[in-house]
Amino acid sequence: MSISFRKADQEDIYFLLALRKQTMDEHLLAAGLEISEAYHLSRIKEFYQDSNIILSNDQVIGLLKLSVLKKSVHVRQIQILPEFQNRGIGAKVVELVKQRAEKLNLPVTLNVLLKNPAKHLYTRQGFKVVGQNDLEYQLKWVGQPSQPTASEN
Repeated sequence: MSISFRKADQEDIYFLLALRKQTMDEHLLAAGLEISEAYHLSRIKEFYQDSNIILSNDQVIGLLKLSVLKKSVHVRQIQILPEFQNRGIGAKVVELVKQRAEKLNLPVTLNVLLKNPAKHLYTRQGFKVVGQNDLEYQLKWVGQPSQPTASEN
């Protein structure tokens, strides 16, 4: 299975709205949060410049919203169409994020709703819970620091 990414553009909004409803409504309701279309659209548009469409064998299957910050690579959202879940795609996406973070010598951070089973994916991938509030867990993954090459010494 080939996984690739492309930057989201304005024409992806309707796909992202449908994707968000399919993947998040249940978890948002469980957390007592709003699930209106306006709320979904506001969350989709937030940090839209960091939105990447996930493709599997050139088929659009999800979203990775990823921000490279000064102190971490922050996963804002990973959403995969239900028919593509439980196939290892989420784990592959997380692994690719971790590889990018290692190249940048940064940890990976993310937040996940308390009742969202995706937390298990992240803990299996080596993330540790570093905080919690009434709504979500804060998780962090710290890779191996890069060793300087002889030319960098």
